[in-house]
Amino acid sequence: MPAQDYEVLDPRFARLFNGSAHVEKLFTGCRWAEGPAWFPAGRYLIWSDNPNNRMMRYDETDGSVSVFREPSNNSNGNTVDRQGRLVTCEHQARRVSRTEHDGTIVTIADRWQGKRLNSPNDVVVKSDGSIWFTDPTYGIDTDYEGDKAESEIGASYVYRVDPATGAVEAVVTDMVKPNGLAFSPDETKLYVVDTGRTHGAENPAHMRVFDVGEGGRLRGGEVFADCTAGLFDGFRLDDAGRIWTSAADGIHCYDPDGTLIGKVKVPEVVANCVFGGIKRNVLYICGTTSLYAVRLMINGARTF
Repeated sequence: MPAQDYEVLDPRFARLFNGSAHVEKLFTGCRWAEGPAWFPAGRYLIWSDNPNNRMMRYDETDGSVSVFREPSNNSNGNTVDRQGRLVTCEHQARRVSRTEHDGTIVTIADRWQGKRLNSPNDVVVKSDGSIWFTDPTYGIDTDYEGDKAESEIGASYVYRVDPATGAVEAVVTDMVKPNGLAFSPDETKLYVVDTGRTHGAENPAHMRVFDVGEGGRLRGGEVFADCTAGLFDGFRLDDAGRIWTSAADGIHCYDPDGTLIGKVKVPEVVANCVFGGIKRNVLYICGTTSLYAVRLMINGARTF
């Protein structure tokens, strides 16, 4: 087992990887790699290089990397909806957008109660078509990831966009800086990261879990895990409900019971990850400047 690539903290982690499968660096040259999204029909990955105001494309069929979109409105989080369309959080435009199949870009949400959003950060699409996203202030705090501005809302919330009406509803309003989010495989739970620690040592650096009821109603919200290395950011789940989340020293793997069972070690601070490949057993990882990948012995939860 290559010690430089994995750290087993619980025996349950040892069966999830093949010791000969190393973490591979696929590309480098970003300022801050974020928001990977896997397109199974084309076997390619899109991710954001936020401060460079561009989106990149990795082609799994030949290993090539190209610029997908530039400028990108300082894009951050991305996902793919059930129709295979790209959904993007744009810091500079302060909106969530969707790229249609013909390339047209449409706005999904840019305001709540008549006020401009802060800077949408991460986004997921539920099987009912509803779009859920977080809206911290990172894109308006400085000019590094967007355009510096004051928050019109005065707080950072998690929102749900109704698939029928397009109405934007605040569904979590008690976080400091909501960041990464994802549903459990059966969509009965919603996990959300709070990276409030960036704005004060007294603030959270943890992940919370909510029960999802009819019509997107949320209950609970207890702390699922505290980050033991830096901050959580983006994360995804495998088909057994384990959470694979970014941290300062790589990817941390949590069992559904909340136990940190192991780590995939990456030589840069990790922002996000996503499962891809034909069998959803490749974990693509966005490190600070680079895109990495590792083949695992499990499969990512189906989200498309």
